Amino acid sequence: MKKILWILIPFVLVAADVKVEQLFSVQSVKVKKQDSSIKASNYGYVKEDESRVYKVVPRFDGYVLELFANKVYMKVKKGQALVSVYSPAVFKAKDEYLNAYKYTRKRPNKGMLESSRLKLELLGLSKVEINKVVNSGKAGRATTLYSPVDGYIFKKSISKGSAFTDKTELFTIVNLDEVWVEAKIYEEQRASLNTIEKFELSFKGLAKKYESTNTLLYPVLDPKDATLTLRIRLKNDGSLFPGMYAKVESVSQSGQGLILPSTAVIRKTGHFYVFMVGEFKGEYEPREVEVKVLDASRYLITKGLMENDEVVNNALFMMDSDAQINGLY
Repeated sequence: MKKILWILIPFVLVAADVKVEQLFSVQSVKVKKQDSSIKASNYGYVKEDESRVYKVVPRFDGYVLELFANKVYMKVKKGQALVSVYSPAVFKAKDEYLNAYKYTRKRPNKGMLESSRLKLELLGLSKVEINKVVNSGKAGRATTLYSPVDGYIFKKSISKGSAFTDKTELFTIVNLDEVWVEAKIYEEQRASLNTIEKFELSFKGLAKKYESTNTLLYPVLDPKDATLTLRIRLKNDGSLFPGMYAKVESVSQSGQGLILPSTAVIRKTGHFYVFMVGEFKGEYEPREVEVKVLDASRYLITKGLMENDEVVNNALFMMDSDAQINGLY
């Protein structure tokens, strides 16, 4: 025999009872076919792409004559002059190259000219500086070092008048056209990574949402909190900087499914139930369903309901209590 739960709410004109009636007013919702993609949230930080970090390191000793890039975090362009220096070794090599050039114009000797030019290249001089020797007709004591890339100066270790040696890191320049977001994920999330269609990232103070599918899971587990690090590569429009806090939402492969809000489903002793709206007002029937959690507010109904079925969407604690009293479970 079919078991039906009847909920009767008496009509009383007492103000206190009216509040109770409003509190237990039964609302319903229909099962709808909707997007069933799963979203999960994690958090991380923006980090510079290590492959886009450039260090300006001379291959000779010298002294700073003029410092053009004189501030940390200054933005520079590729080919922009960073510093003018004097180096005895470079000055000598320039003079040798100029003499070789003048000599070979009268007595062609390709090997001599190429050898003297190669010495300047091995010292790290740019083509601009090497050609300047020939075009000006003099060695010149000043040698200019240029930025190898567009970016920001994250480190500067010299000042005007400074002395330096070879292997000294004069500047660190970071290109931010692409950045990484390193997000922490739990071990149990690892298995679902291959079902993720894309990552949506949002940042405080920025209205735009960024998307990416380019990821790398680091093969190291942090024993302190049992998390793995997922690296997500992002194209940067100039708004993202290292250290920014990111909310990372993973979106699973999209599809259609029967969806109910979590307020319409109750879990009891390891099973899930809904209360079907009956033919008559105040008539409700508990029904067991199989579900899949999509997120904090939605369930995907995999068994037990059909599209447009109507179920109770609130006060499930009251329904559950009366169903137990009436022995409907």
